[in-house]
Amino acid sequence: MDKLISHDAAPAPRVSVVVPTYQRSASLSCCLHHLLEQQLDSAAYEIVIVDDGNDPQTQNLVALWAWQARTTVRYIPVTGNHGPAAARNVGWRAARGEIIAFTDDDCLPDPGWLRAGLAAFTDEVVAAWGALHIPVPLLPTDYERDAARMAYAPFVTANCFVRRDALVATGGFDERFTSAWREDSDLFFSLLESYARIVHAPDAIVVHPIRPAPWGVSLRQQRKSQFNALLYKKHPALYRSHIQAAPPWRYYRIVSALLLSVGGGLSGHIGLAVGAIGAWLLMTVRFCVQRLTQTASNISHIADMIFTSALIPPLSVFWRLRGALRFRTWFL
Repeated sequence: MDKLISHDAAPAPRVSVVVPTYQRSASLSCCLHHLLEQQLDSAAYEIVIVDDGNDPQTQNLVALWAWQARTTVRYIPVTGNHGPAAARNVGWRAARGEIIAFTDDDCLPDPGWLRAGLAAFTDEVVAAWGALHIPVPLLPTDYERDAARMAYAPFVTANCFVRRDALVATGGFDERFTSAWREDSDLFFSLLESYARIVHAPDAIVVHPIRPAPWGVSLRQQRKSQFNALLYKKHPALYRSHIQAAPPWRYYRIVSALLLSVGGGLSGHIGLAVGAIGAWLLMTVRFCVQRLTQTASNISHIADMIFTSALIPPLSVFWRLRGALRFRTWFL
């Protein structure tokens, strides 16, 4: 049920900001603070918070911010955890603005974010993406370095704008992307395939701090690889040109060497087993060294890299192939 927290009789704004959230009230509070400081007429925009966890603490937090805000703040609870793609669909379908701005609950939009994003919309423009600033230390962890690469990707949901009628035409986000992975690329590719004009708005700035990650986080992230298969199935040419030009053959070579070593040992071919385990060890060490290059050198991070470098290739291959089976597509 859509609960209009404040400004019930407000006219339709030009832009609606949709923010999906799931049990992160502290970061959401910081995000709301920045959204309510936008250098834009308060009647020109609304904020739609979609709570994927239907969390009373989140509802109370939004109500508190809405009570003191001049801008319309709306809270929409969603029963169960459906994922960010489904939550964003709930948000934009309930939104009243002609343009939908997307950001995340752990992001900090610049005061001029909405103004700069709206300025990009001439009559021909259907969508735009802004600049994402991701602060990292001089020597980041491997996880931080990977996360920072998102700043160079076009059209991420932490900072993008889409006309509402374009979302209606494309169907919005594909809810089969149940994790926060590739659902924005899917929408981007769908818009490109419809020959929509999409522009970059570099002055529309959002700061995206990297959340602290537990030891071994890269192993859990491999599960997202299954959604690469879905994106490839829907947009094979754009996937190869924008995401990954070829399968990660290094991972497949590492896994093949590991399987050969096991097979050789079980079949009594000791020479094959020794040679294969040696190749596996050499390739794994190279992979680990690459991940450690120009990253943090503390003992915990080094141990993390050694441990996870041995497990990432088989986990990644497993989830990629599982995605290929799940979404019924030939994908490596």
